[in-house]
Amino acid sequence: MKKMREMLSEKPWLGWVLFFATLAAVFLIALFASTVVERRSEAVLALQVVREIPRWEPRNEVWGENFPRQYESYRRTADTAFRSEHGGSAERDYLSENPRLVVLWAGYSFSKDYHQGRGHFHAVTDIRQTLRTGPATPGTCWTCKSTDVPRLIDGMGAAEFYRTPWMELGSRVTHPIGCQDCHDPATLRLRITRPALIEALNGAGVAEDPGHQEMRSLVCAQCHAEYYFRGDGDHLTFPWGHGITVEAMEAYYDATEFADWTHALSRAPMLKSQHPDYELYRTGVHASRGVSCADCHMPYRSEGGVKFTDHHVQSPLNNIANSCQVCHRESEDRLRRDVVERQDRVLQLRTLVEEALVRAHLEARAAREAGASEDEMAPVLRLIRHAQWRWDWVASANSLGFHSPVEAPRVLGTAIQKAQEARVLLAALFGRHGVVPPPLPDLSTKERAQAFIGLDMEAAREAKPDFLRGAAAGWRDGPPEGDKPERPR
Repeated sequence: MKKMREMLSEKPWLGWVLFFATLAAVFLIALFASTVVERRSEAVLALQVVREIPRWEPRNEVWGENFPRQYESYRRTADTAFRSEHGGSAERDYLSENPRLVVLWAGYSFSKDYHQGRGHFHAVTDIRQTLRTGPATPGTCWTCKSTDVPRLIDGMGAAEFYRTPWMELGSRVTHPIGCQDCHDPATLRLRITRPALIEALNGAGVAEDPGHQEMRSLVCAQCHAEYYFRGDGDHLTFPWGHGITVEAMEAYYDATEFADWTHALSRAPMLKSQHPDYELYRTGVHASRGVSCADCHMPYRSEGGVKFTDHHVQSPLNNIANSCQVCHRESEDRLRRDVVERQDRVLQLRTLVEEALVRAHLEARAAREAGASEDEMAPVLRLIRHAQWRWDWVASANSLGFHSPVEAPRVLGTAIQKAQEARVLLAALFGRHGVVPPPLPDLSTKERAQAFIGLDMEAAREAKPDFLRGAAAGWRDGPPEGDKPERPR
């Protein structure tokens, strides 16, 4: 201390330096403390409910009064401008891009109309517009399209909801996918609102409280999973009785002798896969590392010191900085290139399966017309069924295989094998019955492919009621009287 006083007496300016340095340090510490307090206050305010939300409130804007950041990000799902090499939210006519699909689904409604999903915001409009829905469609098809569904299932019961005609429920289902589907309004915790997933998890012996991180995938699995309509009541069911792999679900369907439809050309009993995104993701490296669906498709954001989940559900390729680069340190261009390269390889394999399957369906029809018996055709049709199921299990899932870039090619490889085995058996039948394989028709456009399988598309469009082709019909400001949740004053 004595030495310090001597230094200050010799150099008085040094004292002033120390004085101002101390003042600056105190000021910065005070500023930092003030910022921390302010940000903590913002975080507390962000969790405060401005107005109580009714139990089954379907209107996303009502939730938005309490959670404006989340709601404003959710509203961006209305944007359909983004188009990646193989996906995105922009409208795409898959049948026009790949007319082989028309033949693969001959006799099934997907051969009429199959478009890229434009995102959660447009779910109700898109299902009304598609040619795949109409008077014969069961109410089950509304299950994953609207925040109105949990309220209706709660009031009607799941069984009654499923068996009610789709058109009869239409005036009561208008709000697109949103807050109600995944959140409990009382606790704001993630919850499962669709009975089919609860039934599947209970059957698999999964714990009732799987934890928050796992829930960030399970709320997606409510809809982004393989399912079928069981029995005369069209009960929505996940075929997880033997497991969630492609082989396990195939065994489940075979054991129950279930078929979605009989193929119009080959007469094979077919299975139509319904976007098994969750099951395919579970076989991938991201799932094994504990990365959830939301980590990539709804990454966290920070705004004004508040950390929240970005509810603009979209392709990670449109938000690489907040999704991929949280873990991967490569550049955006490199990461995008890696994704597309893997998708391109999956597409190459997928195309090989499609080409083999188209020929197998045509050759099966020719063999039957040449006099092949049902006993002769049975092993052929079984191979076609299994090959197309495995192809569709990958093809119908979003991401073109990237959710599991090792499992997807493996499954497509087994599909190629089974399709070719079917064609080998068919070649033997042709030799036995003295016929030659049929030539491949002109399938260069969707229209030519639809004409080849005998579809009258003009009649199909005329059969679609005008009000179903438009945007959501009926009420917009809330459900009809009697359905409205009581809103606290």
